[in-house]
Amino acid sequence: MGRPIKTLTISEAERDELESWLRRRQMPAAEQQRARMILLSTRGLKASEIGARVGVSAETVSKWRKRFEQARIGGLTDAPRSGRPRTIDDDKVTEVINKTLQSKPDNATHWSTTLMAKETGLNAMAISRIWRAFGLKPHRLETFKLSTDPHFVAKVHDIVGLYMHPPDRALVLCVDEKSQIQALNRSQPALPLSFGHPETRTHDYLRHGTTTLFAALDVATGEVIGKLHRRHRAKEFLAFLNEIDRQVPDDLDVHLILDNYGTHKTEKVRAWFAARPRYHVHFTPTSASWINLVERFFALISQRWIKRQSHRSTRELEDSIREYLKTYNDEPRPFIWRKTADQIIASIARLTDRLDKNTNFC
Repeated sequence: MGRPIKTLTISEAERDELESWLRRRQMPAAEQQRARMILLSTRGLKASEIGARVGVSAETVSKWRKRFEQARIGGLTDAPRSGRPRTIDDDKVTEVINKTLQSKPDNATHWSTTLMAKETGLNAMAISRIWRAFGLKPHRLETFKLSTDPHFVAKVHDIVGLYMHPPDRALVLCVDEKSQIQALNRSQPALPLSFGHPETRTHDYLRHGTTTLFAALDVATGEVIGKLHRRHRAKEFLAFLNEIDRQVPDDLDVHLILDNYGTHKTEKVRAWFAARPRYHVHFTPTSASWINLVERFFALISQRWIKRQSHRSTRELEDSIREYLKTYNDEPRPFIWRKTADQIIASIARLTDRLDKNTNFC
């Protein structure tokens, strides 16, 4: 008959706690598995049957059942493991941080792990761990440009308002041109992706002319109206406006978000808008093209399509871009703007304060 099965007995409070483990999304999967073993053990099931249900061996079930009997619920969690004692004290860590933030090496513009290791007597791996722990990245350099537009705040509120609270019975289109797209053909055939090797291509190329993509991004749907021209003068911009006018419904107002490029403000362009009162133009602040959502689409088409392509002529490049636009518009997805105008302005204010403090310090 074999050894009789001993049913595990637990209290109602313990049962409630273990069942709550199974409902928690953030609970470690291993601990949820142990909770299932214990709960199934209260039904008088064999260890082999419990293991089959949970996906572990009978020995593993017996191990955690014994652990529970000895330490109850506390025995089901992972106990902290002892590690090697620290070899770098707090004073040394402070020295590394202060040198990183307050000084520069004599023979370089910024610290590297090797230079800092030589300066402090630690190894490069230790320096890397300290920098990672405190979020320090001296090898990184980011650029910025602050807008000097006197109407910056009003324009940000206006454009972000269109993104987050678009008007009824109206289209919001982000319009711009991506100029100087080069038709480049590599001098040698590329080597394809293979196991252990990335796709490889030559660094040199042959130029075959340029083109310009005029694009209008529908903020609500993500669909893009696109037109290609070899030049990007006011003449071509007017032709693109006529293309937009042909494609948008006649009964809707149209809000166009544009940057301050000269071709967007010529007399003929102004006259075109004056003759069509349903069009409302919203200019981005100067030096703030990042607020125009069509720039996100330009980044997408560059990264996913143009960057790795080879083209033997401008016409071949333009046909390739038209192909991408058609495929993209078959399943468009809108870009979601998340930051409010107040959050953007507060972020700019913090950056300005940091610049002022550094200027005063210097």
